[in-house]
Amino acid sequence: MNKKKIINDPLYGFISIPNELIYDIINHPYFQRLRRIKQLGMTDFVYPGALHTRFHHALGSMHLMNEAMSNLRIKGVDISEEEYNAALIAILLHDIGHSPFSHALENELVSGLNHEQISAIIMEELNRQFNGQLDLAIKIFAGLYERKFFHQLVSSQLDIDRLDYLNRDSFFTGVIEGKIGADRIIKLLNVVKDELVVDEKGIYSIENFLSARRLMYWQVYIHKTTVGVEKMLIQIIRRVRKIGDGLHLSPELNLFINNTITPSMLKDDKGILKAFCYMDDYDILGAIKSWRHSSDTVLSQLCSMLLERKLFNVMLSESKFNKEDYSDLYKQVKKVFKIEEKHLEHLVVLGVKSNSAYIGDGQQIYMLKKNGEIVDIAIASDLPNIKAMRKIVKKYYLCWPKNISLHS
Repeated sequence: MNKKKIINDPLYGFISIPNELIYDIINHPYFQRLRRIKQLGMTDFVYPGALHTRFHHALGSMHLMNEAMSNLRIKGVDISEEEYNAALIAILLHDIGHSPFSHALENELVSGLNHEQISAIIMEELNRQFNGQLDLAIKIFAGLYERKFFHQLVSSQLDIDRLDYLNRDSFFTGVIEGKIGADRIIKLLNVVKDELVVDEKGIYSIENFLSARRLMYWQVYIHKTTVGVEKMLIQIIRRVRKIGDGLHLSPELNLFINNTITPSMLKDDKGILKAFCYMDDYDILGAIKSWRHSSDTVLSQLCSMLLERKLFNVMLSESKFNKEDYSDLYKQVKKVFKIEEKHLEHLVVLGVKSNSAYIGDGQQIYMLKKNGEIVDIAIASDLPNIKAMRKIVKKYYLCWPKNISLHS
């Protein structure tokens, strides 16, 4: 069987699958599950084109990693075939641990583990199934390989993951402000003493990259309507947990809803890990369509509102909301929905979102100056934008049902 296939990608054209091992990993059911997990969770409620999946992103990231390593080799960086292959596998599998709807349900189904940690657990299981052929890929992914730049290509302030998702998310949402010159950035990457650096002439491309990421965060990733619909989804899951048994659930979803799955259980119990790897967006959506008929008022209302796009109102503020200042809102919700006070937490939701386009503290983007000096790009740059983007911006939110006026 010919396993050296090509895939037509809307961003890059034809992507090659370089060898049989990568072909078999892509064909594995745990990886194929990524076809059924949307890259941007609930963002299509705001940008209808945002229906691309984690599968698209993983393949695109592998393609860019291939481009990056080819360019580094041209610059004289010694990369063995084993390292080359391992880096491709590490980036291919970097998001395999995402829960349904990606970040929207992170930490809701498995408490105490983020998607990177779950990815590491799944990679260990795949390594067992592929007889140790993922050993080096796992080291690179975990940052345990002595040649640091490989991990930086997978996960850093300027990694292949971000180069793909910014352009891909920009393309599918239609938000052109997110478009970056990924090809140019890749060509300007270099390695000095096993540290990933950017050639000095790439400083404006990096400024554009950081600006695009900041704009995409506020305009797409934490758009206030997206925040509202994600909070509705989270409250639906939390409400189902409180109700307990008696609701329609797929076997996989039932396991994660009606049990507290700990990190050690996911790691040690192959049955639980397999169940996680068969759970996707469709389990949740199918259940929500069923739960709309629940006798529980809060659950049925939340599900109906989500399906009919009667989404939460969302108010953003620079300062923290004081629950006491909105006592009238709580009273209205209690009256309209005819529910007890203890259930109000599902319909009036408070929280905070934060973002910083560029974080220092050991995660700097380093620039290689023409004289050979290596400096933090924020220090080297005469561009005030890069310095300003180090500031962490917080926005507090208040969500409540659409049919209730805040000021009545």
